[in-house]
Amino acid sequence: MIRGRRSALSDLEPQFKGWSKPGPPPAGTAASGPPAPGETLDAISGHFRLFQLSDGHRFSTDDILTAWYGTTWCPSARTALDLGSGIGTVGMIVAWRLAGARLVTIEAQADSVALARRSARFNGVEDRYEIRQGDLRDPAVLRADETFDLITGSPPYFPTGTGVESLHPQKLACRFELRGTVADYCATAARHLAPGGFFACVFPTDPAQAARVEAGAREAGLVVVRRRPVVFREGDPPLVGLFGMMRAADLPGWFRGRTWVEPDLVIRARDGKIHPEYSAVKLSIGFPP
Repeated sequence: MIRGRRSALSDLEPQFKGWSKPGPPPAGTAASGPPAPGETLDAISGHFRLFQLSDGHRFSTDDILTAWYGTTWCPSARTALDLGSGIGTVGMIVAWRLAGARLVTIEAQADSVALARRSARFNGVEDRYEIRQGDLRDPAVLRADETFDLITGSPPYFPTGTGVESLHPQKLACRFELRGTVADYCATAARHLAPGGFFACVFPTDPAQAARVEAGAREAGLVVVRRRPVVFREGDPPLVGLFGMMRAADLPGWFRGRTWVEPDLVIRARDGKIHPEYSAVKLSIGFPP
């Protein structure tokens, strides 16, 4: 997991431990106010920062990889949608990497929406970053004619009752399927992808869980065109994977049954140090290696 760095509002130094921060300083620092008690303001991309609860859901490697994967394989997106956006980690990285894109994010929890709105003000992206509170399964949360070149999502991994459930509502909703499954994410993405659009998500890769992704994609009329397993420590089996999907109708018939499985992405080497490739991934999203 990547942990953010707690920062003062005045901390706009151009470097951090020898790493030069890319991108312009955020434009709305004064308007967002300082972190309240029980909150932190943490670096995410370049000078961009996120408001987070000290003891709530904190952004993770899964979030970062989802944003990186989507923007890497759909770099020309002019419009983007993030489903189940939480505190806004994926959406904010997408906004940083796709500086000219217009974004919409959908999140059901009021506390997370409030934090995301303050982050959008701090980073000066409010004019192109719309945060909607609602359930991604609700047809009213998006107009039928709204389409997006890139859609991202970090679905919860487990049905309720299948594990130890946190008492914190943010943590609970991020891990357990309170408001939809990976199939619901696929269905919503399929309805709102622009022609030739790309849907990126992260999900466990054990056979039973990967089968849920494949079934959800198939039922929604999507094709998993590429997939990348993620290994958290070199030598261990992959626990999650990144999935890239497109609508079957946008692909030639001969391609619709194909999935390119990419080499494993290793987060930490055997000695526990950050793997060189993952350091490069972090640099590409404006985070120190």
